[in-house]
Amino acid sequence: WVWQFRFFDWGFSIKAILICLVLQDFVYWYKHMAAHKVRWFWSAHNVHHSSEEYNLSTALRQPWNNHFTGYVFLSSPLILLGFHPVLVIFIGGVNLVYQFWVHTQSVKKMAPWFEFIFNTPSHHRVHHGSNVRYLDRNHGATLIIWDRLFGTFSEELVREPVRYGLTKNIETHNVFRVAFDEYKNILRDVRRAARWRDKLGYLFKAPGWSHDGEDKRSDTLRKNLAAS
Repeated sequence: WVWQFRFFDWGFSIKAILICLVLQDFVYWYKHMAAHKVRWFWSAHNVHHSSEEYNLSTALRQPWNNHFTGYVFLSSPLILLGFHPVLVIFIGGVNLVYQFWVHTQSVKKMAPWFEFIFNTPSHHRVHHGSNVRYLDRNHGATLIIWDRLFGTFSEELVREPVRYGLTKNIETHNVFRVAFDEYKNILRDVRRAARWRDKLGYLFKAPGWSHDGEDKRSDTLRKNLAAS
């Protein structure tokens, strides 16, 4: 449906594929960053982060409702720019396959040039960390350059091992609790807010925001840590 409104038509040339690879990676980075900064998107993405273990199976720990919480933002801009939907889906698949192998603790650090350009197990371990220093960092898929450019990059530090999971873990393997607990939390917060402005805040502001002044958003926690 979106394809009929495209501004250009890039076709399927090598040039189109390479440009689509880079642009899709950026759009994915933005969508992934939003999944950590907008609580409605986080309500799905938190499932992927809820594991307190970190291995290849963690990559397969995916939410049931991901397509309802932001997938349209990942594909529509590229299709409007003239990249064919089939190409966008193919590149998206390549992107996802790349991300599988970075979910491991077996690979430590790679060559410096590779660590500088690409997402690696070290960078992605940081992304899955619940340490305040590591919260909402390293959203890259194939490339890590977007995090370096936009200030969301953090190095994995030997002196601070990564603690995996959520800042407040679900502490259950019940699949329904894992899938729906954040919705229960959102509903509870919306109910206790009197103003519609605050109710919407619990949907569209960052996780940790509260209308009563308590602020546990990652940026605030990091500032408090730096000041302590």
